[in-house]
Amino acid sequence: MENVPGTEFFGDSRIGGKASGLVSIIDGLRNRGSNISFPMDVSVPEFSVITTEFFLDFVQRNDLMSYADGNDPDDRIAMAFMKGEMSPILTGELWKFVRKTHEPVAVRSSSLLEDDLKSPLAGIYQTKMIPNNQPSDEIRFRKLIEAVKLVWASTYFSDSWEFHRGMGGSASEETMAVILQKVVGRRYGNRFYPLISGVARSFNYYAFGKAKPSDGVVNLALGLGKSIVDGGLCWSYSPANPKAPPPFGSVGDMLKGTQSTFWAINMERITVYDPVKETEYMISSRLEDADYDDTLKFVASTYLPESDRLVHGTGRKGPKVVNFAPILDDRIIPLNDAVRAVLDLCSEEANGPVEIEFAVMGPGQSEDASLGLLQVRAIAAFSEEVDISEADLQGERTVARSRHALGNGITEIQHVVYVKPESFSTSKTRQIATEIAGINRKLSEENHGYLLIGYGRWGSSDPWLGIPVTWGHISCAKAMIEISGPRMRVELSQGSHFFHNLSSFGVGYLSVNEPLDGPVNLDIISAGSTIVHETEHVRCLKIPDGIIVKIDGRKGLGVILR
Repeated sequence: MENVPGTEFFGDSRIGGKASGLVSIIDGLRNRGSNISFPMDVSVPEFSVITTEFFLDFVQRNDLMSYADGNDPDDRIAMAFMKGEMSPILTGELWKFVRKTHEPVAVRSSSLLEDDLKSPLAGIYQTKMIPNNQPSDEIRFRKLIEAVKLVWASTYFSDSWEFHRGMGGSASEETMAVILQKVVGRRYGNRFYPLISGVARSFNYYAFGKAKPSDGVVNLALGLGKSIVDGGLCWSYSPANPKAPPPFGSVGDMLKGTQSTFWAINMERITVYDPVKETEYMISSRLEDADYDDTLKFVASTYLPESDRLVHGTGRKGPKVVNFAPILDDRIIPLNDAVRAVLDLCSEEANGPVEIEFAVMGPGQSEDASLGLLQVRAIAAFSEEVDISEADLQGERTVARSRHALGNGITEIQHVVYVKPESFSTSKTRQIATEIAGINRKLSEENHGYLLIGYGRWGSSDPWLGIPVTWGHISCAKAMIEISGPRMRVELSQGSHFFHNLSSFGVGYLSVNEPLDGPVNLDIISAGSTIVHETEHVRCLKIPDGIIVKIDGRKGLGVILR
C-alpha cells in the first residue's frame, strides 16, 4: 500500500470505503490544507487497516461462508466467528500493534461497499470500542482479536443480509477490511471520551428557520458519537448561523429534547464478559458525571427557573441544558469555523456535497482543543426539479403534507405499511419494529416497495423517541412518514447513519407535524384498498390505483397523493 502519514496497512489488498475516505482526508489536508487557515488543530487520528485479504482467508480457513445466507441469528454467527482461527501473519501484526498501542482503540468496519454513494452501508456493520488498558499484553491482544472478529462477523448479520437483498445482491459478495483507530478523547477517572462528537453535512435536507439547504447542518453531542449516529438526542444547528434560536417552543421542551446522558468508554475492569456485544466496553453516564469531570461547563447552559431563562455555563445552580452555547455563542472553542473550513475542503475534494464525522479533544492544562476527523463520505445531490402546487397540498386526494421533507423526485407506490393508531403505544415500539421487519421480509420476497407510516423517529436507538427499526427491517421501503403529534412529539433526527442511507438510496422521508401540517389521512388510503398483511400493531394495504409521493428537495416540501 501507498505510504500515508499516520497510517499502517496490514496486508496488500483493498482497504474498503471508510478507510479510503480517511486516506482522502489525509491527502486533502496534506495537499491543500496548508492553504487553509484552520482556527484550531485539525488532523486525522492515527489508524491501521487490516485489508480485505485477511477477511477472505478467515472465512475460507474456518468454513464460514454458509453464514452469509441469512438463516442464522446474529449471536450464533458472532460465536462461530469468535471460535475461528486467524491467519498467523495477521496475529503477528496485531501482537505488534498492542505492544506499541496503549490508548483506547475503535475497531471499525470498512467494507468495499461502505460509504459508496450508490450503495452506502453506513451504520450497518459493527464498531467496537475497546479500552486497551489492561496491564497484560496478552489480555489486550485477545480483546483486540475478539473485536476484529465481531466486525468481520457483522458482514453476515441480518441487517447486512437484508440490506444486500434489498439491493438485489447477497452478503456473500461483500468483503470486509477493518480499521483500528485511536479514540479521540481524554480519561476522566473510569471514563474515556471526547468532549464533543459531531456529524456535519454541507447540504441540509432538513433546513429549518431561515436556514437554506446549502447552509448545511451540524449535529453535536457530549461524549462519544453513538448518541448521534444511533438517532438519539443531540444538538442541531446551521453552521451559517450557529446562534439562531433552536426549534423548541420553550425552555421546558429544550430540557426534554436535549442530552441527559452521554456515552464513554469504561476504563474499569469489566465484570460481565460479552465479546459479541458492541457496547461491551461502553458506559452511559449522567450529566452529573460530566460536571464532576469538569467537561460539562464547555457545552452546557443552566436554567434559572425564577427568571425562566438560560445562562451559559454551569456556574449557577439549576438544571443543565446541553446546548453548546459556550462554544457556539461565546466561542471559547472555535469549533464552528473549523467545521466549516473542513466541509469546504472535503466538498472540493469530493466535487459535491459531503458528510463528515469528527470528535473534539477538549482543552487540557497545557493543550488547546483539537479536532479529529473520523470519516468523510459523499451525499446524494438533487437533479430533478419537482413542483408541488397548492392543489396538491390542499386537494381531496391529499393524504399527507410536510414542510420538512427529505429527498427529491416523484415516486409511485402501490403498497402502504402503517402503524395502527388505535393500538400504538410508546411502550410497544420494539415489538412494532419486529412486526414491521416481518412484513418487510414478505414484501421483499414478493418484490414490492411500500410507503411506511409511523409515529416518532424512524431508526432511533431510543424506543421512547420512535420505532427502533434498522435498515434490515425496512429494506424495501420507498418512502416514509414520521408523525409528530399527540401520540409522540419529538424533534427531527438528522445525524444518524440511518439518514445517510435514506438520502443516498433516494428514499423519500416526510416529517409530518400534525399541529402545523395537518393529520395523515389514513381514510383516503384505506378506501377501496385490500389488507394483504396484518399484525397486532401494523397493517399492510394494497392500493389498486396506487399513491404518488412528490418531494421538492429545493424547498423541503413533500406531499402524498392518492
